[in-house]
Amino acid sequence: MLKKHHTQLTETELATLLNRETEIEKVKPAVSAILQDVKTRGDAALIEYTERFDGVLLSAIEVSDDAVSEVFDLIDPEILWHLETAADNIRRFHESQLEPDLWLSEIAPGISLGQKTTPLDCIGAYVPGGQASYPSTALMTIIPAKVASVPEAVICTPPMPEGVLGERVGGDRSRGGSRGRESPPDPDVHQQVIHPLTLAAASIAGADRIFCVGGAQAIAAMAYSTETVPAVDRIVGPGNVYVTAAKMMVPTRIDFPAGPSEVRIIADESAHPDFIAADMIAQAEHDPNAVSVLATTSEVIADQTFELIRSGEADALRSEIIKKSLEHSAILIFDSIDECIGFSNTFAPEHLEIMVKDPLGAINGICNAGSIFVGDYAPVSAGDYASGTNHVLPTAGHARTHSGLNLGHFTKKSSIQIIEKDGLSQIRDTIVAIADEEGLNAHADAVRVRFLVEDEG
Repeated sequence: MLKKHHTQLTETELATLLNRETEIEKVKPAVSAILQDVKTRGDAALIEYTERFDGVLLSAIEVSDDAVSEVFDLIDPEILWHLETAADNIRRFHESQLEPDLWLSEIAPGISLGQKTTPLDCIGAYVPGGQASYPSTALMTIIPAKVASVPEAVICTPPMPEGVLGERVGGDRSRGGSRGRESPPDPDVHQQVIHPLTLAAASIAGADRIFCVGGAQAIAAMAYSTETVPAVDRIVGPGNVYVTAAKMMVPTRIDFPAGPSEVRIIADESAHPDFIAADMIAQAEHDPNAVSVLATTSEVIADQTFELIRSGEADALRSEIIKKSLEHSAILIFDSIDECIGFSNTFAPEHLEIMVKDPLGAINGICNAGSIFVGDYAPVSAGDYASGTNHVLPTAGHARTHSGLNLGHFTKKSSIQIIEKDGLSQIRDTIVAIADEEGLNAHADAVRVRFLVEDEG
């Protein structure tokens, strides 16, 4: 991990920190072939890729309602309670984003303008899976869609590796035990190909259909449709480099590129280095390509954080992933908070933590960030799971032009004009003059005729 004054960064080091999409370009040829294959062969291609990449031979692509119902017997009730608590917070936050379905305002006598908001017909959410489970992403992607009144919200998520099916989920993992079943599960209960927590979260969130398919092939299925998976109006959700590349390549509208996770931390001498180190390690455990960057005005904070990370990374459960991630992470020293803010706006991070004496002053200077976490007790983990804000956010600098997942991603807006004769008369000359100047005389005549007919009558 780099630790130096920002002025000492080489051009290569700076480019590595700022250009975080190089891996996407590398996988595009392979992804393109998968997209075309799924478009051509449909379900057969999905089954083949699932066996090849996930080691699971599917007997059915769609998860049955019975399998979803039965999964609740496999989960510790306390874990279910926590999922419900997170879901409630996420739902409340997104309900605060609701706009009137219809509004009208008279801007001049005889002219009323307005807007109508309509939900999309069908959205597709990608929920990562496979070696790990991400029930929180099922909540984050489906709940806003349902708050926005989307009629059909579907999920695609990869299957678990074979050999981890049917056990009760929950309990004290650190002791290797479980507060669930002491005997093998009932053989009549369906074996769960998708992680039970993900299925339960999808059900709690209100998903209408769930498909056991992941990777670029899942994005292709939702973009083009297959015999089983419907085509959707928009695809949302994070994923690995193959998923992100696929989202960027399909014609279907997407939320934004959401690839390997990243955090940027701005800290002064008042910050707690142990908090910073913990947050950087937490970010690093997501993915070998995850990026964690500390920008601080304090050399003491930089040194202490560096040592804490070195001593803490080896003790983490996902130490190998963390080690690889930290290889392209950095601790940078700046001369002022304004310089830290300026570099952060250039970096445009997915997550931005602010640990300074004057946080509101720092916030005012922030232009580009997916989600902002303010104060010593606002770790990214809070937004990842339970505070209620959405954790599906633009990565790799796309926060310069994209917002995080919100209700706007699940709706469309139509402008409305109610114009009476006296209202049109006020803007008649302007319309006619501009239309004639553009050479679109029929446009001008469409206004003139309304007054000619009235006069002749």
